[in-house]
Amino acid sequence: MSAEVTVHAAIGAAPYAVALSDDAGHAWGADEPAALGGGDSGPTPHALLLSSLGACTAITLKMFASRKAWPLDGVQVALRYAAAPPGAAGTGIERSITLQGALDAAQRERLLQVANACPIHKLLTGEVRIDTTLAE
Repeated sequence: MSAEVTVHAAIGAAPYAVALSDDAGHAWGADEPAALGGGDSGPTPHALLLSSLGACTAITLKMFASRKAWPLDGVQVALRYAAAPPGAAGTGIERSITLQGALDAAQRERLLQVANACPIHKLLTGEVRIDTTLAE
């Protein structure tokens, strides 16, 4: 990760609506669908996780191609959370990347390798430690 990031999450009286913010002054929200008792006022936590991987993938590919002066005109990333089938271990994420531009086969293959090395991909596929404390 290039810089330390602190995100704050707060929930109040509205069922499952979470206000999120970071130290840079950005604000966004999360919620659960109405079918689960939420107000459907924002993406679910799963969608937020997928959006982190999608954004990181697109940004990483655009940065890499720009440094190489490759003709990458655009990137679309589609992501889907895939729960493990009964009896299987783990959880899966299906990621489909569409590259736009006059790229040759070698460039496209290299961009696939780069996508698999984006920082959020590395975080999600590596060992993650979460240290939790109760604040006063």
